[in-house]
Amino acid sequence: MNNKIKVVAISGSLRNNSSATFILKHVIKLFPEAIDFILYEGVSKLPHFDDNENSVPDVIAFRKLLAEADGVFICQPEYAFGVPGSLKNALDWTVSSGELTGKPVALVTAATGGDKAHAALLLILKAVSSKVEEGATLLIPFVRTKLNDKGEVTNVEIAQSLSSVVNALVQTIETQHREKSLQDE
Repeated sequence: MNNKIKVVAISGSLRNNSSATFILKHVIKLFPEAIDFILYEGVSKLPHFDDNENSVPDVIAFRKLLAEADGVFICQPEYAFGVPGSLKNALDWTVSSGELTGKPVALVTAATGGDKAHAALLLILKAVSSKVEEGATLLIPFVRTKLNDKGEVTNVEIAQSLSSVVNALVQTIETQHREKSLQDE
């Protein structure tokens, strides 16, 4: 039996060289080795949400991945003052099936502004009953000024803040595991 904590990361951008994906690649290095960190790269493969459709293989695989995860780490840009459509579509697939219900989630919005998308996604995560602790969110405005030309985080304050978000998510997951263990006794 594998008791290793599993965190699924989702980029809200479909571009490999997006700031959101660069941030996730930085975040991967911040998680303890005892945690499996899986970067989900199938957002673009998910069909348009249709609440009558349940048997699409990509949707089934996505839901299974989320259901088996102990936590989720989302990093999104802001498109037209909102949540990227592909990310919103992916999350829509979990509304009725409940994979994010009670699931610890961290949210980072990395954009030029980002405040509107950040607020919107927090509302969506609330709607699907995710567990988003206050310390597990971060808004990084003017993100490109905090990365070098290789996409590496160069801003010390942002690096420290990202570490705090990771710690908050891990702590929430560990607390949830302890509570579940006590209930199972």
